[in-house]
Amino acid sequence: MVTGGAGFIGSNLVRYLLNTYPEYHVVVFDKLTYAGNLENLQDVASDPRYQFVRGDIADAAAVEPAMEGCHYVLNLAAETHVDRSLDDPASFIRTDVHGTFVLLEAAKKLGVERFVQISTDEVYGSILEGSFREEDALRPNSPYSASKVGGDMMVRAYHVSYGLPAMITRGSNNFGPYQYPEKMMPLFITNAIEDQPVPLYGDGMSVRDWIYVLDHCSGIDTVLHHGQPGEIYNVGGGNERPNIVVTERILELLGKPKSLITPVRDRPGHDRRYSIDCSKLRALGWAPRYSFDDALAETVQWYQGNQTWWKKIKSGDYLEYYQKMYAGREVAAGS
Repeated sequence: MVTGGAGFIGSNLVRYLLNTYPEYHVVVFDKLTYAGNLENLQDVASDPRYQFVRGDIADAAAVEPAMEGCHYVLNLAAETHVDRSLDDPASFIRTDVHGTFVLLEAAKKLGVERFVQISTDEVYGSILEGSFREEDALRPNSPYSASKVGGDMMVRAYHVSYGLPAMITRGSNNFGPYQYPEKMMPLFITNAIEDQPVPLYGDGMSVRDWIYVLDHCSGIDTVLHHGQPGEIYNVGGGNERPNIVVTERILELLGKPKSLITPVRDRPGHDRRYSIDCSKLRALGWAPRYSFDDALAETVQWYQGNQTWWKKIKSGDYLEYYQKMYAGREVAAGS
């Protein structure tokens, strides 16, 4: 069972599992919120090993029958966008904390063999030097990361209190095909394709560790099959880049001018640098396969070749949200 399987990482993971394990059947459980899209799974829709169930992970009456018969549960269902969490934190608590609790209750009742909670490196907060290890203190700085901490702690509690064979992965910033274009990389790529301004927060020097989504999927797979219940595993690409460097590279790949970069007022509580130590996962035999430069070029090409997919998204409610987020936030030159 893959919850949130119609989203960005989820749909790539479903495709990865079906391609890697011919004997597996995958149940996708997804509420189809704004970021869930069945077009993301169109290429596997006719596969008899794939089943889609529409439902909300916070709805116990929907979760239990969908989970019945599943050996493994991979929880990717979450509200994930930091900016949206600043505007509506309640929805993040409902999904990321209470929804995780509902899944854990069902998994405990049904005797699920393995439960993997897909979390984020943002739970550690910002780090200016060095890298976070799994045992480090959690210092979330946004309602989003705080809600993910809440979910992670519920997973830990169910393992310790009830013996649920559960594990947690904490991934760094993902990129790749089918990512909803509110996130930095697809937003900047699609805006640049249309010669629209690229809204870069602050001075552009916030640093993120980027991982190609298929490397993240293989990391989750490694934890699912070889991880130790009760343990946490960081999944990072080892590709730390300031946002301005990533932005300029995107424009270069598209042949667009740097003049499209529009500095905007930084968001509240914006973490300066994320960095995670992934030696624990590497000890299980995992390593990223994709170089950052090659994966970024492939990602840019995908958005260039799939404009119908994202142009349908970047209208209506999305456009209203975009205007709300960025209108009037431009920073004057030299300020």
